[in-house]
Amino acid sequence: MAKTLAIGGYNDRDQEDLSKTFNPVFVPGPEGVAGLDDAARANVTAVAYKGHKPFGSVQMDLLPNLGLIANYGVGYDAIDVGAADARKIKVTNTPDVLNDDVADIAVGMMLCQGREMMQASAWARSGNWARNGEYRLNRKVTGSTVGILGLGRIGREIANRLAAFKMDIHYYARSEKDTPGWTYHSDPVKLAAAVDFLVVALVGGKDTEKFVSHEVIAAMGPRGVLINISRGTTVDEAALLDALEANKIAGAGLDVFLNEPDIDPRFYQLENVVIQPHQGSGTVETRAAMAQLQRDNVAAFHAGNALLTAVN
Repeated sequence: MAKTLAIGGYNDRDQEDLSKTFNPVFVPGPEGVAGLDDAARANVTAVAYKGHKPFGSVQMDLLPNLGLIANYGVGYDAIDVGAADARKIKVTNTPDVLNDDVADIAVGMMLCQGREMMQASAWARSGNWARNGEYRLNRKVTGSTVGILGLGRIGREIANRLAAFKMDIHYYARSEKDTPGWTYHSDPVKLAAAVDFLVVALVGGKDTEKFVSHEVIAAMGPRGVLINISRGTTVDEAALLDALEANKIAGAGLDVFLNEPDIDPRFYQLENVVIQPHQGSGTVETRAAMAQLQRDNVAAFHAGNALLTAVN
């Protein structure tokens, strides 16, 4: 019987590769664990996990011999790591391989928001360019002041890219970092007040819920633009929507939301928001690298070798 349980919406290629390597049992989500018979659940020692639904103590207790949860993605906030620790279950993730793509989409949303590229494209496609002339003037992005909220691996990649745009880079982190002259802020409200663009690159989880608070959003002011590539939970979404609708901030570029994919319909009514469907790491090359790293962790566990990217 299968020692590996694959949970989540894997594409055909990933399913094929998992099947060749581990011959796992597949279930579409964590709720599917309960549907397996006792013998199948008892045989599972490793879970390959993909998705954002909570995977916690209830699911872990249904798998009495579980020793590894290998997450597909750098963010593992869906997995209750505390519950895993209590059961001596290791958790891994897929860091670094997605840094470039996520940083690219942060910069892309910033350009789309400032230069109104999506609206300008719609203007041309609708025939307005031919009928009514040039699209309206928009906002210069190069040379702006940008704040990076969370200067981890991805935050640094974003900052490095924006340095090439001649931006004045400020950042918030739990402690001051070694940087090429970037300005450190120990208070996210003060950071938001000092910059034109605020990029959220925090880790998800309870510790960062609504970290971008009403106060942070208010401090951005009417020229402020929020870019979020972290998790929807890191932003007070109600406060953000209120500020956007009232033009208290200039706009936002968002790749992540609460209740994805059924996001608050208020977002769809706003022309000052660039919306992306949580596709920061969504390139063929990066998703393949993520899947490979997940499989490598599962393989290392089954072989009794050191895990490549353990998080606990």
